[in-house]
Order: sequence, then C-alpha cells, then structure tokens
Amino acid sequence: MTEIEERFARRAVRRKRLFFWMSTAALIVAAFLIVLYSTWFFIGHKFDVGPRAVIILLVLLNARQQLRQYKYATILEQLLPPS
Repeated sequence: MTEIEERFARRAVRRKRLFFWMSTAALIVAAFLIVLYSTWFFIGHKFDVGPRAVIILLVLLNARQQLRQYKYATILEQLLPPS
C-alpha cells in the first residue's frame, strides 16, 4: 500500500463514527418526511406524492451509502497496522 493510500484509509477510519451518525440522521429525516408528506396527503387529497417519494428515496439511498462507508471504514480499521 502506498503512503497516499494509507493516509486515505486512515482518514476513512477516523471518520467512521461520522459515517454512522450521518446514516442515522438521514434515516430520521426520511422518517420525518414520510410522516409529514402523509399528513399533507390526508389533509388535502390533491397533494402530489410522486416527487416527494423521489426525495425520500434519495435520502434513503444517501443513508445506505453512509452505512456502506461506515462498514468499509470498520474493515479498513482491522486491516491497517497500528500506527
């Protein structure tokens, strides 16, 4: 592993908790949006759900990516030699 790659890996390991909390925050935001848009839909039936569903899907995909980065950082932490 080159020095640049090792620095990249160590930086990812340092940000491991950040990835986890960003994933959790995205799930909370998605849940809030689902509740909010559902309420708006049941109050006014002319409310268009399609574009809002896309926004929720994008937030959930972001949460999934952050969780994937957390898992990669966990694996890198185990593979890197102690500094």
